Amino acid sequence: QVQLVESGGGLVQPGGSLRLSCAVSGSIFSRNRMGWYRQAPGKQRELVATITQYGTTTYGDSVKGRFTISRDNAKNTINLQMNSLKPEDTAVYYCNANGIWDYWGQGTQVTVSS
Repeated sequence: QVQLVESGGGLVQPGGSLRLSCAVSGSIFSRNRMGWYRQAPGKQRELVATITQYGTTTYGDSVKGRFTISRDNAKNTINLQMNSLKPEDTAVYYCNANGIWDYWGQGTQVTVSS
């Protein structure tokens, strides 16, 4: 069963904005730290942002001040608002739930190009 489903990826121009969403199974959403990771061609998967069940957030250095992670408890969804996008942000973005087990979505492609 698919328990994490990403959406919102696409093509955007440099300086533009994009909003990603991840729909999560309720039992996973309520019991795990949620996050976004990304992987560009030829690069290691890297942390983008995380948010705990209590709302505590962390961000990777490369996205601080530009990206914002949030959660909607009523919809069992986490979001990633991406502003001031750069070509270097081009990657597949993966939704993650981390707790006693680790869960991953299938990923959504974000391409920043003019």
